[in-house]
Amino acid sequence: MTEESPVDREKPLAVPPCTARLRLPGRPFRVVANPPYSISGGLLWSLLSRHSRLVAADVVLHTAVVRRWAAGRAPGAGRWLKQYDLSAGMKLPRRAFQPRPTVDSRVLVIRSASLR
Repeated sequence: MTEESPVDREKPLAVPPCTARLRLPGRPFRVVANPPYSISGGLLWSLLSRHSRLVAADVVLHTAVVRRWAAGRAPGAGRWLKQYDLSAGMKLPRRAFQPRPTVDSRVLVIRSASLR
């Protein structure tokens, strides 16, 4: 019999293709994701929604999207900047992906303001 780690007991959050129907957990949660770039805005909007229990997220996105959201120039910034700290994280080289993307990628780091 193997011992189960705490991570194994947690239910992962699966992102459906249409983020408009994304139901977030009712408990605090963390996200690590490399979503299709076409759903970036909808996914971030859902994760940063008013009733979200998001604690932390590291999301691989198009560099331009990361810059805009980290600078607070994205939709709803006045609301979610009160609850979350967003910053540009590590740059990811195109060669890190297969197939290689035509755009640069970077990690968007999101932390709950309650962790300040």
